[in-house]
Amino acid sequence: MTIDYARHDAIAAATDWNAQRSANGQKPVTNRQIDQIFGRDSFNQRVMRQRLPKDVYQRLMLTIEQGKELDDEIAGVVATAMKDWAVENGATHYTHWFQPLTGQTAEKHDSLIVPDGRGGIVFELSRNALVQGEPDASSFPSGGLRATFEARGYTAWDPTSPAFLMRSDNSVTLCIPTVFVSWTGEALDKKTPLLRSMDAISEQAMRILRIFGNDGGIDRINTTVGPEQEFFLVDRNLYYSRPDLVTCDRTLFGAKPPKGQQLDDHYFGSIPPRVLAFMTEVEQELYRIGVPLKTRHNEVAPGQYEIAPLFETSNVAVDHQMILMEALHRIAPRYGLHAILHEKPFSGVNGSGKHNNWSLSTNTGVNLLDPKDETYTNMQFLVFLCAVIRAVHLHGDLLRASIASAGNDHRLGANEAPPAIISIFLGDMLTDMVEEIERTMARKKIKKTTLDLGATTLPNIPRDSGDRNRTSPFAFTGNKFEFRAPGASATAAWPNTVINTIVAESLDFLATELEKAVGKKPTQSKLETSVQSLLKKVIAEHKRIIFNGDNYSDEWLEEAARRGLPNLKDSVEALPLLRSKKAINLFKRYEVLTKAELESRVNIFQEKYAIQLQIEAEQMVLIARQQILPACLEHQQRMADAVRSTETVGVDCTNLRVALEDYAAQLDKFSNTLEQLNGAADINDFTDPGKHAKYMRDKIVPLMNDLRELGDELETRTASDVWPLPTYRELLFIK
Repeated sequence: MTIDYARHDAIAAATDWNAQRSANGQKPVTNRQIDQIFGRDSFNQRVMRQRLPKDVYQRLMLTIEQGKELDDEIAGVVATAMKDWAVENGATHYTHWFQPLTGQTAEKHDSLIVPDGRGGIVFELSRNALVQGEPDASSFPSGGLRATFEARGYTAWDPTSPAFLMRSDNSVTLCIPTVFVSWTGEALDKKTPLLRSMDAISEQAMRILRIFGNDGGIDRINTTVGPEQEFFLVDRNLYYSRPDLVTCDRTLFGAKPPKGQQLDDHYFGSIPPRVLAFMTEVEQELYRIGVPLKTRHNEVAPGQYEIAPLFETSNVAVDHQMILMEALHRIAPRYGLHAILHEKPFSGVNGSGKHNNWSLSTNTGVNLLDPKDETYTNMQFLVFLCAVIRAVHLHGDLLRASIASAGNDHRLGANEAPPAIISIFLGDMLTDMVEEIERTMARKKIKKTTLDLGATTLPNIPRDSGDRNRTSPFAFTGNKFEFRAPGASATAAWPNTVINTIVAESLDFLATELEKAVGKKPTQSKLETSVQSLLKKVIAEHKRIIFNGDNYSDEWLEEAARRGLPNLKDSVEALPLLRSKKAINLFKRYEVLTKAELESRVNIFQEKYAIQLQIEAEQMVLIARQQILPACLEHQQRMADAVRSTETVGVDCTNLRVALEDYAAQLDKFSNTLEQLNGAADINDFTDPGKHAKYMRDKIVPLMNDLRELGDELETRTASDVWPLPTYRELLFIK
């Protein structure tokens, strides 16, 4: 379903493509050509239908569409068809493409070319090569699951995500999406738990549908995701002149420019020509792979942009999201740009997130979170809605932990991101409905209204049932929930794993209660009575998670505390909650993660947090010592020479001398703080990742903040021809 919609949007994009082609003196592209381009480099259902025997295709589709166990007998046939398709498109190598716990993707390329034994070659992809690979597991993070000397790991084919071709200037590689597990079978990647969580929520959601008698023709419930991607673009030459951007992907120093985002003139403004050309090529490459991009625009901060796809099944959406991020990095240099995906690369302007639009859909294409016109009488919708409300209330701490990182700690709670307190925004209509359910089962029906725009030449447009709340971390937006807290650089796999698991638990609870209440053959009246009674109880217990106001206000901090909602202000506070007995039992019960697998992830997340800050602190010391201090000493020397020469000729320069003394005092403070940071950063012999993370937060981060404040003040008082780093004015506004 999604792919068909995406093809139509790809056709609609022909106008944009043709504008670029005309500028390059190329012929325009027709709708038919666009249709042929979309998904050309993807071994998708259309290609499989053409190349696989009918029975093999049908058996494979049972796995892809209904979640049935993969029929092992068909793997050899699929491998041959995939190899033929790839070779015809220029491929010489293949790789098992996976997502280890680094948070990035990984690949090891193997040749499709093998000797034929007669002095020639043949192209070959065997059944075993498709289904299983054996990369070195010792060099990837395992969080204690594997010792360094225990190297064996396996990649295993994920048939539900289409293989694709990765093109470079002189090669084509067949990429086969896979999971990554250890020799013991424990998950060493981000994708295996995601697939397990999708199975868990599908099983529990199907129970709800059966209670309502709506399971006819429905074999599986899919979670769908549309992750919006925000990012910055900077001129590549300026990027390489900033060691902090090269090493840390964020600026460790940088004074606020006179003009930032105060005028709100960048948001949705005209896309700069160089940026538009870059975005167009990104779209072209991603359309070829079958990534259904929908939106592109300027974001709030100068130099910031966004690309958003259509909804897809969660694991495919996560794969495509990783491909999108790689494409941004790979294509930007062709236009003299560098793409920055860090959550807060520039202080004082908005950072970048990855708004995660999450919903539930049947394999027949019905969105279970779409209230349509029957919101007040659609009991099935109300059950799914209340399941999410209950899940977020009970496990808001796990949601907060799912997006914890050193980069995201800079962003959460700022103007562009939700605070660390997890709450749900429902909007006026759904909040009114929930309150009415608590009193008595809702009966009334909200009619659609329109907005009269006051001019006869303008159309009356339909009014949505509720406003939007961009300050809410978990907001209902019409037919989905938007989890706004994930960071721009992170994979969407982990937060979606957590969302799926906590909602599966709530659906399990509701299904169990309803099954006991209605019996095996429920009447309509008994079903309505049972649903009403259960939902009233759920809402009464969990409505405190609902908040439609300003999540940034001080009043909300106080109100949230009264409601007993956790305020986990940073990653050091949030991550240990993944070790709680509640979390361990939850992930174990739904077979998403074992206790050991969950523990390993906490260790990895804490270790990454500490190491990332360690790298930033060391890079900050180097920049301060090697660039800022020498530049400031030169400027100080200039000032001293000016004072000396002025006073030598008998001219009073009291103000200049005061300025010199003040500058020297500022520089002395900078130097002292620099040495404090250097000494503190040298203490890194921690064996416990949690203690290391806490030390970095409590000792290193405050010193880094102090050093930055002093350095940024020096920037504003130092001659521009002496200052060694490109300024924010250059980084943000040279487009």
